[in-house]
Amino acid sequence: MSLDRSDVESIAQLARLKIDDAEVPAYTQTLSNILDLVDKMQAVDTTDVEPLANPLDATQRLRADVVSEENQREQLQKVAPKAEQGLFLVPKVIE
Repeated sequence: MSLDRSDVESIAQLARLKIDDAEVPAYTQTLSNILDLVDKMQAVDTTDVEPLANPLDATQRLRADVVSEENQREQLQKVAPKAEQGLFLVPKVIE
């Protein structure tokens, strides 16, 4: 797909970009190349290709879910400004 100067100026206006007149030909060429690549990619037959969750087909290594710290709620709430029934009380922020 080939773009012309008016297309690039229109795209720039929609994107709220200020492009100097001297830069328009370079943007026109670059955007045309990108659209040509998209056209080539859309022409590829992908009917038998399954989508991948990860392009490397890798799985994430997970560590064991083990408790690493003790429950210190009682100690932490002793120094809290306000606590009630095991919960920290905070000031209301939404009227």
